[in-house]
Amino acid sequence: MTAGNKMNHRNNTLVWDSTAEVVKILDKPSKKIAFLIHINPDGDALGSALALSRLLANKGHDCLVISPNDFPDFLRWMPGAPEICLLSESFNRAEEFMKEAELIFVVDCNELKRIIRLQEDYNASSAYKVLIDHHPGPDLAVDCMLSDTSVSSTAELIYRFMMETGLQQYADKEVATCILTGIMTDTGCFSHNSSSRKTYETVASLLDYGIDKDEIYNRIYNNYSEKRMHLLGFSLHEKMEVLEGYHTAIISLTKDELNRFNFQVGDTEGFVNYPLSIKGICFSVLFVENSNKIRVSLRSKGSFAVNEIARKYFNGGGHANASGGDSFENMEETISRFKAIIPDYEKELSDYEN
Repeated sequence: MTAGNKMNHRNNTLVWDSTAEVVKILDKPSKKIAFLIHINPDGDALGSALALSRLLANKGHDCLVISPNDFPDFLRWMPGAPEICLLSESFNRAEEFMKEAELIFVVDCNELKRIIRLQEDYNASSAYKVLIDHHPGPDLAVDCMLSDTSVSSTAELIYRFMMETGLQQYADKEVATCILTGIMTDTGCFSHNSSSRKTYETVASLLDYGIDKDEIYNRIYNNYSEKRMHLLGFSLHEKMEVLEGYHTAIISLTKDELNRFNFQVGDTEGFVNYPLSIKGICFSVLFVENSNKIRVSLRSKGSFAVNEIARKYFNGGGHANASGGDSFENMEETISRFKAIIPDYEKELSDYEN
């Protein structure tokens, strides 16, 4: 029985276990290595997994990135993205690979429930397990935990892991592109959680691989469909509601409204951030209805922490200023419950000054 069968739940800001055993495994002949990311993967999850997968494939290992479901169209250009194994389409392939994997990396994911449908396979696996993540409260059974909540992104931790383990000799332009994509998307193009000198030193080092920072930006932020832009306009003009006295704004989108604009996976990415540009607003929430639940995205400015609300009321969690969760009530009930919660935070919200 490996240490991976024991539950890790460490709330420290920094948990950086020794990577000596990981290096020892990687220095052996070709290993099957699985990379697991969370449901509804974003640029950081994809960038981190694809960068590490490419890095280790360059070293001669057999690598497979496994995603619980599909990902946004504006990220499909990323190196290695076409080879990602989607559980929604190729579950048997993923399950078979997991059975044979000798090493499993869980990246940008701090809870087992977020790698849906592979939980039993993960627990049953005797592979050496490594967590690389920057979310608070990691709660996964692993042999090696590399967690730092103070960094910009998991992608930045991938770079740190690469340098610490001497794997930079296997890095190339595609690895660097994926890492920068992760950093750029998780910081809103360096608009938040990006005040550390180390973040910019990392970006400077990535530029040395010959990546085109401007082209990466264009592919991420200037690559939306016309329908998505119409949906954004509708969301702000017709569906945004400012809660007077609480420095809060909400947007809600039903399935019918999404279908009206030919919704594609990822189309609502970033919508939750727009209300934060309104003077006096420090808390923004986006409610999006899908087949069996309401996805709740929470964002804030300043010292108002939203992860407590996500965890306490919406079965979720995340960062202090960026969190998410789910509601299994209908849209009307979900919004009513949220509005009933808000007065409990009136004092904290009233402390905000724009």
